[in-house]
Amino acid sequence: MNKFNVTSWNNNSARVITKNESESRMWDSLKQAIAVSSGFQRWQLERKINEGQQQNISLDRQVSIYLRETLETLAY
Repeated sequence: MNKFNVTSWNNNSARVITKNESESRMWDSLKQAIAVSSGFQRWQLERKINEGQQQNISLDRQVSIYLRETLETLAY
């Protein structure tokens, strides 16, 4: 690899990392906002997800399931 290609690869690599970090921060922020919403809390109660079960199912997974079910309901 010549100098140009190495520099180009390093710059592209840095952009990908920055994009992934940005998306991760965005998801974390969105996930926290959803977790405190009344709709999500009601969803947890309806599914009887208590504090003990919440520890076994990550918040990330719970929010993903909630969003999927909500979108399926809206699509129906």
